[in-house]
Amino acid sequence: MKTNYINNKAMMLRTIKSILVLFALVLSVQSCEDRLDLQPEDARLTADAAFENPEAYKQFLAKIYAGISLSGQEGPAGAPDLAGLDEGFSNYLRLYWKMQELTTDEALIAWNDGTIQDLHTQVWTSGNEFIRTMYSRLMYQIALTNEFLRQTTDSKLSDRGVAADLRAEIQTYRAEARFMRALTYWHAMDLFGNPPFVTENDPIGAFLPPQIQRADLFTYIESELLDILDDLAEPNADPITYYGRADRAAAWMVLAKIYLNAEVYTGTARNADVITYTNNIIGAGYSIPNVPYTHSFQADNDSNGAQNEVIFTIPFDGLRTQAFGGMTFMTHAPVGGSMDPAEFGINGGWFGVRTTPTFVEVFPGEENSNDGRELFYTDGQEKDIASVSTFTDGYAISKYRNVDVDGVAGSDTSGDHTDIDFPMFRLADAYLMYAEAVVRGGGGSMSTAVGYINQLRGRAYGNTSGDIAEVDLNLDFILDERARELYWECHRRTDLIRFNQFSDNGVWQWKGGVQQGSTTESFRDLMPLPAVDLGINTNLEQNTGY
Repeated sequence: MKTNYINNKAMMLRTIKSILVLFALVLSVQSCEDRLDLQPEDARLTADAAFENPEAYKQFLAKIYAGISLSGQEGPAGAPDLAGLDEGFSNYLRLYWKMQELTTDEALIAWNDGTIQDLHTQVWTSGNEFIRTMYSRLMYQIALTNEFLRQTTDSKLSDRGVAADLRAEIQTYRAEARFMRALTYWHAMDLFGNPPFVTENDPIGAFLPPQIQRADLFTYIESELLDILDDLAEPNADPITYYGRADRAAAWMVLAKIYLNAEVYTGTARNADVITYTNNIIGAGYSIPNVPYTHSFQADNDSNGAQNEVIFTIPFDGLRTQAFGGMTFMTHAPVGGSMDPAEFGINGGWFGVRTTPTFVEVFPGEENSNDGRELFYTDGQEKDIASVSTFTDGYAISKYRNVDVDGVAGSDTSGDHTDIDFPMFRLADAYLMYAEAVVRGGGGSMSTAVGYINQLRGRAYGNTSGDIAEVDLNLDFILDERARELYWECHRRTDLIRFNQFSDNGVWQWKGGVQQGSTTESFRDLMPLPAVDLGINTNLEQNTGY
């Protein structure tokens, strides 16, 4: 099994690396001139010519997947997908992590780049360049998927004389592309509420997209995911072929996610549906591996046993997916002070990210507990944060390490880029969602929920000493347990909003721009639409409060 995962990760990453020229060719003719039916004046290839190679379809799909991990056409920098912000900052996963973590009690950053400090203090405006670039990255990713779907219609494939066996395979590719679009629209719905809305059926070129309301976008995402289920691969059907790709369980996971947050998104709770889809996932053959929690966040997490829990992963490789976002950022940025970079398999720390005392105190007994998920680095670090710009103010976190279980550093001998795959969806999250839906009255079994929680705590403690009873399982416990299990995995902002603890409730150091922390306005549960887009697209109305 270990060899299968390693080989498939390499295959996935080789495919990602090979798509760059093709993608440039495909989009080279997708300009404002399209609506006038003009031909390119130079020797650029048309889209049909670019797809003469049957491998082009898989390569284009790989570009869509790589949109989460990579930031441009060369790597680690050069020919970026987006202009206007340093390429390292404009990486999808890096930006999404900042939106989900720096805005909460789980993380703050010492740097003073532009308006980055406004994220943790929750004083951002519609001109914030990090929020704007997250929005742009989402829209760019949606544009990729829309173009792939335009280029793979039955009529296009017939015109190109695509063979029947490849056409059948392309139907699966189309379902995966639609999954990736649904995933991106979920992120847009969660962050921005009412974004512009474009599908493959809309025109290319000078076109002002309409704005979709959050509840309507919820319905669209739900319908897309339900519609593609039969065309996606079965869960765990072929880990060699599908490592790093979406299968049916990945779609179930996004459905469970939107249902868990449905009351926020639409005003109507859908907890019974959470039970349905988490049951599907739990019954699909994933398992909590009998390895330490830390294995899930190391350089060999695709092969050290931790992969048996992962439902959808974003693959990284120190040689094949080089970028200064993604896991490179998430490994380097938290290292500083007296921390030894060699222990993290990197060439140096970036003295950036730490956590707040509020998050530290989520763990009973703080740094002296027996919970193996408590990965605080305290040597030379102060628990309280007197100065946000001082790395040693605030406990550091040593969750992500670019070393394998034997302590051997990753494949990039320069120490820049990492081999850690990002586990976007894990079985642990499905267990926690099931338990929360039970407590919120969605059905299911309280005893089953407790059993799932105790599986996670058994891994964390190494024995049954951390087990809970049914009387202990309530919403306060679940919010804290989600923090203990899933911190720095891009869940916290969404969780705090669902529990009404993000803005006008919930206080942690430097929230509100003051050392002791303060509440903020409730409209900050949504990010603002970027001012620059509002100035261009007259169809858009700004979110309330901005």
